[in-house]
Amino acid sequence: MSDIVNIIINGKEVEAIEGSVLIDYLFKENIDIPHFCYHPALGTDGNCRMCMVEIEGSKRPQISCDTPVKAGMVVRTQGENIEKVRRDILELELINHPVDCPTCDQAGECKLQDYYMEGGFYESRLEAENKNHAKKAVDLGKNVMLDQERCVLCTRCSRFTDEITHTNELGIFSRSDHSVISTFPGKELESDYSMNVVDLCPVGALTSKDFRFNQRVWFLETFEAICSGCSKGCNIYVDHKKEKYKDDQIFRFRPRENLDVNGYFICDDGRLSYKDENDKRISDAFISQEIVSTKEAVTNIANLLHTHSSDILLLVSPFLSNEELAMFKDYAKNNGAALSGYSPQYNDKTFADDMLRTSDRSPNRAGMKALGISEGKKQFEELLSQKKIVVIVENNYFEDKQDLLERKEVILLSSNDTTLVESANIVLPIASFLEKDGSYTNIDEVTQHIKSTMRKNAPAGTLISLWQEIESLSQEEA
Repeated sequence: MSDIVNIIINGKEVEAIEGSVLIDYLFKENIDIPHFCYHPALGTDGNCRMCMVEIEGSKRPQISCDTPVKAGMVVRTQGENIEKVRRDILELELINHPVDCPTCDQAGECKLQDYYMEGGFYESRLEAENKNHAKKAVDLGKNVMLDQERCVLCTRCSRFTDEITHTNELGIFSRSDHSVISTFPGKELESDYSMNVVDLCPVGALTSKDFRFNQRVWFLETFEAICSGCSKGCNIYVDHKKEKYKDDQIFRFRPRENLDVNGYFICDDGRLSYKDENDKRISDAFISQEIVSTKEAVTNIANLLHTHSSDILLLVSPFLSNEELAMFKDYAKNNGAALSGYSPQYNDKTFADDMLRTSDRSPNRAGMKALGISEGKKQFEELLSQKKIVVIVENNYFEDKQDLLERKEVILLSSNDTTLVESANIVLPIASFLEKDGSYTNIDEVTQHIKSTMRKNAPAGTLISLWQEIESLSQEEA
C-alpha cells in the first residue's frame, strides 16, 4: 500500500499518495492548471507541456501530468516566472491556429479559447498569411468531423482509439509543424464509441456532425440525468433549450463522469438517443380516437378503475422509475388489480458488448425486480386472458400484437406516439423519461436519480401526478 505524504501546493498543505501523479491533486484542489493532452482515462502523454509548475529545488519547471508526488514537495502554479513559461508555450500553440472563434462550433467550450483569453493574446506576432494550412471539414465517419487546422495535437483522440476501443483508426501524419491528425488510409472511425473523441478534443478540431452549427452552447440549459438506452444507466448531461413559440427541445447528450457506472464515456447509440425524446410525442388525450381534454380522459379512467378494479391488468414497464413502479404496486395490492412487468421486447443480445452496452435495452429492470413485480410470461398470459381492461403504461409490447387486445378495453398511458394510439379506448399523454424526477436501478444494482428541468414540454403532467388525480377521483366516486 502506498504511503500518504504531505505536500504543499500554493502555500496549502495537502495529503497525497506518494508516487501518484501531481496534476490529479491540482484538480482536487480546484486549481485550473492549463492542460491539453492529459486526461484521467488516458493517462500521461506529456506532449503539450501546458501544465508546467514550479517545484522547489528543481532547476527548471516540470510538467505536473508526469511528475510523481514526493513527501515534502513544494509546488507553485502561480507567479510571474511560471506564468510566463506557460504563456510562451501557449503562443507556440497559436502560431498556426486559425483563431476563428466566432465561426468555430466549439466556441464556449474550447480550452484553447479560455487560455487565449486569459493570456490576453489579442495581437499575434506572426503574419496571418504565413500560417501553415491544413484540411478543413474532413468527414471521419461515425458522425465526427475534423478540422486539422484547429488541432493542437494533444493526441487524446488517437490514444482513445488505441487504448480504449482498440480500433486504431487515428494517427499523426507528417512532421514538425506540418503534423496533422487523420485516419489511416482507407479507414474511417468504426467503433460504437467513436463520438467520444468529440468530448475528448479540448478544441474545435473534432466536432459532432449531429450537433455542429445547431446551437451556441451558452444558450443551452443543462441538467444531470442517465441514459435510458440500456440497463447500464450511463451518466449524461442533457443540453436543452426552449425557443420562442416552440416546445423545450433536447439538442444533445454528453457523457458525465461516474467511475462506478460508465467512467468517462458513453456509446454512440446512447448519445444519439436524445432524438427519441424529441420525436413522436403524444400531445393530446383521446377517447375512442376523438381528441378530448386531459381532465375528461382522467375522469373516464377513474370511472373504470372505480367500477372494474378487479377486472384490470396493469402492464407496467422497466422504463418507469422506482417511485412510479412502487405506486402501481401499491395500487394493485390495495384495489385488487393485477400487475405485470412483462416486457421481453427490450432484450437485444446483438446490442451488448464488453464495454458499456448491455443486452437489456431498458433502464430499470433491476428496480422492477427489486420491487417484486412479476415479469413471467405464463402469469402474464393467464392474466391477459382473464382481465377485461388492460392499462398499458409506457410498455410497447403490444405494438405489433394488437390482435391480443381484441375485445379488451385498452387504456394507454404513454409519452410517445405508438400504433396503439389508434386502437386504444382511452389515451392519456404523460411526461417522458427526461421530463420527470425519479430514481432508476441499473444492472449493477446502482440506484441513480434524475432531477429534470424539462417540465415545460410535458403535455399533461407527470405519471405520478396524473395517477394520483385518477385515484382521488376514483375514491370520490366510492
